[in-house]
Amino acid sequence: MAIQRRTRPTPSYQKLADDILRVSSGKGRGEGFGNLPSPDDIALLVDDLLAVIFPGWGRSGLAFGTPSTKLREHLASVLVSLEHRLEQLLFMGLKRRPTRGETEARCQKRAEHIASTFLKALPDIRALVVSDVEAHYRSDPAATGIDEIVSCYPGLYAIAVYRAAHRLVKAGVPIVPRMMTELAHGRTGIDIHPGASIGNSFFIDHGTGIVIGETTVIGKSVRIYQGVTLGALSIKRRDLEDGAPTGKRHPTIEDDVIIYANATILGGDTIIGRGAVIGGNAWITYSVPPGVRVGVG
Repeated sequence: MAIQRRTRPTPSYQKLADDILRVSSGKGRGEGFGNLPSPDDIALLVDDLLAVIFPGWGRSGLAFGTPSTKLREHLASVLVSLEHRLEQLLFMGLKRRPTRGETEARCQKRAEHIASTFLKALPDIRALVVSDVEAHYRSDPAATGIDEIVSCYPGLYAIAVYRAAHRLVKAGVPIVPRMMTELAHGRTGIDIHPGASIGNSFFIDHGTGIVIGETTVIGKSVRIYQGVTLGALSIKRRDLEDGAPTGKRHPTIEDDVIIYANATILGGDTIIGRGAVIGGNAWITYSVPPGVRVGVG
């Protein structure tokens, strides 16, 4: 059966549109102005970012052994694309959450400044991700090489996207960083809030079902396995100060900790001490001293 296409909306559709718009978007934080970034645009941004963090990654068309001059020119062209795309998306995000009295022109200036500063930080972001790659290679005997880790490991993908998104969160960018980590969440099953603080040499094995909350603090050389939750104890928004989350709600994981599959660690006051080992399926809402093994035979 053919579907008839109408070139102009009839009055009945216009009335329906009015009825839809009369329904409030909710009682949460008010909306600014302009469109939200689209998931497709966020995906293109992430692809550009990964092509910078891992030169030659993705649809670069670069062959093995590409001369350094050609690789440099390719990377420079990706950086041009990245800066332009980032400015546009940051502008859209800032317009949706403008500061008091902030104009559209001011949002544009802020977007340009943040994008420029972010590009200058890319060597530092790459250095952090390289430490994560090395941690994966050291920790996983199944890894046949660095190239396999970069191209195949969902944990590394989620961490790399988080590293970039976290830098944007620290710069005060709304919406866009969360959309980036949610893209990684959808592709990998690993949910890392961009507000979390994670030290270098972070290793995620397998990864599916991992949740890392906004105020989680993770030290250096931490290893976690699939299904791990670093979460908050249940709290209703009406119980929070001014209706907004305040304080630390998620646990602290100190250096050199190992957390095995499906362990759940909850609460902002919970600290897992340096070198501790948390066994699979453990449920923890209390602090664990350094070096202690919990639920491990």
